Amino acid sequence: MRLIRVLCTTVLLSAFLTAPPVAAAGDIAPGVRAGDDALARDSLRTDLSGEPFYMTMIDRFANGDPGNDLGGSSSGDRLQHGFDPTAKHFFHGGDLAGLTGKVGYLAGLGVKALWINPPFRNRWVVDLGGGNAYAAYHGYAITDFTQFDPHFGTTQEMRALVDRAHAHGIKVFFDITAHYTADVIGFEGEHPYRSLAEFPYRDADGKPFDIKAMAGRPDFPRLSVEKSFPYRPVFADETAARLKKPDWLNDPTLYHNRGWATEYAGEQLQFGDFFGLDDLMTEHPTVIEGMRRIYTEWIDSMGIDGYRVDTAKHVNTEFWQAFAPAVKAYANARGKRDFFIFGEVYSDDPVLTSHYTTAARMQSVLDFPFQDAARKFLAGQGAATLARVLDGDDLYTDADSNAYALNTFLGNHDMGRLAWMLRQDRPGIAEQELLDRLRLANTLLFLWRGNPVLYYGDEQGFAGSGGDADGRQDMFPTRVPEHLDQDQVGTDRTPAQDNFDPTHPLYRQIQSLSAYTTADPVWRRGNQVLRHADVDVVAYSRIDPVTGHEYLVTANSATEARTIDVPVAAAGVTFQQNFPVTGPGPVSGPDAKVRVTVPPLAVTVLRSEQRLPVAPSAPRPRLTLTDPIEDGRTGLLAEMTGIPQAQASFAAKVAGQPNWTALGTDDAGPYRVFADLARLPGTAPGARIELRVVVRDAANRLGADGLVIELPR
Repeated sequence: MRLIRVLCTTVLLSAFLTAPPVAAAGDIAPGVRAGDDALARDSLRTDLSGEPFYMTMIDRFANGDPGNDLGGSSSGDRLQHGFDPTAKHFFHGGDLAGLTGKVGYLAGLGVKALWINPPFRNRWVVDLGGGNAYAAYHGYAITDFTQFDPHFGTTQEMRALVDRAHAHGIKVFFDITAHYTADVIGFEGEHPYRSLAEFPYRDADGKPFDIKAMAGRPDFPRLSVEKSFPYRPVFADETAARLKKPDWLNDPTLYHNRGWATEYAGEQLQFGDFFGLDDLMTEHPTVIEGMRRIYTEWIDSMGIDGYRVDTAKHVNTEFWQAFAPAVKAYANARGKRDFFIFGEVYSDDPVLTSHYTTAARMQSVLDFPFQDAARKFLAGQGAATLARVLDGDDLYTDADSNAYALNTFLGNHDMGRLAWMLRQDRPGIAEQELLDRLRLANTLLFLWRGNPVLYYGDEQGFAGSGGDADGRQDMFPTRVPEHLDQDQVGTDRTPAQDNFDPTHPLYRQIQSLSAYTTADPVWRRGNQVLRHADVDVVAYSRIDPVTGHEYLVTANSATEARTIDVPVAAAGVTFQQNFPVTGPGPVSGPDAKVRVTVPPLAVTVLRSEQRLPVAPSAPRPRLTLTDPIEDGRTGLLAEMTGIPQAQASFAAKVAGQPNWTALGTDDAGPYRVFADLARLPGTAPGARIELRVVVRDAANRLGADGLVIELPR
């Protein structure tokens, strides 16, 4: 069923201007209304667009101070202090001092942003009995959000790391948690998850209420330990009851208290204890304000540049709507205009991941859909999924974010490393082919839209044997038996050695890729347009909005060379080879295609010698609507032909009202945005909504169209 009913369509453009290659500012096509020029905006790019990130785990990187290996303890065994460099689930000794000493290594690699795991004080060890114990070397079992874990170092050492990184042009990002803390709260007896339907929340007087409807509201009900929860929360002793900092975290009524999640889907995803960790009631205004205070204070004290937010999909949307913009605004007010927050939404569904950059108001998320598609392509399973990723990019476009801010990656500390994945996907793969596929992967990562994220050790050929601890090896000489047996790609070095080798072929390749993409702004500001995706080959263009040059990227995942005819923006355009070598290239034919030969497991880039031609007439868009997608958003599509370069800005307002709401600007065809029209400001059932698209072409000429629609009653 259609979400809306079209009432009328504005008059389509019936005439056009003939203009020189660069028209004067203010050229307006027929059909454009007064005020449309104010709606025409540029597609957004963050200050970090295209800049390489490097994710590392402090404990596994470099041990600069063995004196903090025990976290300040002077006695006890690993179950007290958590340190055991021979066990993959315990602390190994890496620290802030060691990381600071390796900033030059990162700068040499071409890194522009350093992302570290949560550095705050943790519950060091969880002992489940029977020899089953593990330590919080990863930083995700936080007890104290106000200080750093002594295994990692001091406040002064963190300040030194940030200062050293900034001196090398590297931004620093903390990995943070906002909905769970260390497992301190207990429940009497067995505690499997209890559902909202069977065990609704109750206020302090025992009256049931709908927690989802009350999320974030100032009149959130008062709660009690005795009457409000499916399980009565208890502490083991007085020490446990006062363990967390800030002190408000010790209030058991600020947690969901529904038991351990037995599956991470449905309501358990947001209300169950995540692997037993105490799950905060993020619907509660006290929790929202408390987390905002925690993470704004670190901006002041450490001068950090942003946050990566763990497990974002485990938190209700209202929390992110209140938290992310407030933290960003706080940083902006203190001069950090490029402060950046991105979330982890572990899903390859762009409808879900884009929810967090649009409705939930984060700036960005980790691009799991790209990771999944890239893995398939790199394993020789075809390019179709990569094409679907690009087709889904418009889902991320809104007034303050888009897909160009996504953080792309190939592997990470949870799922494992790409080298291990490729060994699973291609059993018996030869080491040279694996190295070549990793080179292809790095090239695709750097030349795709977004911010490429490197996982520490990948530049040294680390492969691992799985996810989690099996892919969290030490960069310094390891003593973990399971890690000692792991083979590293592209080197004779072993995990028993120090692995900070700037001559490793993957380190040198990444260094070269970073230099190449940094030198040309097209990789930061250019749009991305799919040109071809068939079996082993994917091709796309990046078009520079300032110079008008087209860069054609063609990637081949086959073990044989491929020659294909690839569509480009215009006929009769001369291209030059731009990467990995420079030299003469083809001319696009009358069919606006160029013939490209790509070596096996390689990428080529062609660059047009001329700027793209300007169309003989101004844009003539036709605004149409699509059926709603799964989350209720409706697509607005600006149909037009013959425009090689354009930006389409979409807006909406309640009919008769003066102010427009910007819906977003798209700079690559098909020109679309997806919006939840029923949630526009001032709407109500049956409201008449005016929709508008204003298109600006490369000659600065405008075209526009609009619709009036009616919301269902």
